[in-house]
Amino acid sequence: MSNIDKKSLENAYRLFESGDIESIEVGTVKGLQQIHRYLFEGLYDFAGKIRELNISKGNFRFANSLYLKEVLAKIETMSEESFEDIIAKYVEMNIAHPFMEGNGRSMRIWLDMMLKNRLKKVVNWQNVDKNLYLQAMERSPVNDLELRVLLGNNLTDKIDDRVIIFKGIEQSYYYEGYEKE
Repeated sequence: MSNIDKKSLENAYRLFESGDIESIEVGTVKGLQQIHRYLFEGLYDFAGKIRELNISKGNFRFANSLYLKEVLAKIETMSEESFEDIIAKYVEMNIAHPFMEGNGRSMRIWLDMMLKNRLKKVVNWQNVDKNLYLQAMERSPVNDLELRVLLGNNLTDKIDDRVIIFKGIEQSYYYEGYEKE
């Protein structure tokens, strides 16, 4: 694990341990920016800043930077009334990929905040297989059913359980290819 990843992981733990997570806006672009800034401030000069360049992963091009602000404004207005609505919003934010780096780690915290706020549940990420999750995310722009089933089967009402939260953060970093030493 690189120094950036170690520091960012420490920042993620601190976000919850300090209670600072309670001051983050839920379900908004500003809230996602607040999370990103918290995780990556001092590590990336673009921490918390919406990207101005186009990015892609594999053969997938994320939202064009020329239209990103408009896209994000539309995503922000999406419903959070049900689990299905929240997953749809999460998928759209993933397609937007608003930051140059660190989108997945920031967005999984953002997703859990919406689930906790609206449904009094969070994803027990430690039970979500990395390959199944990444495949479901890759296919989610076409159909989010696979992602809904995968995450829906791993919801827990232990929303304040420190072990679930911290194991979830570690799993989030593992999805991005980082292993604890």
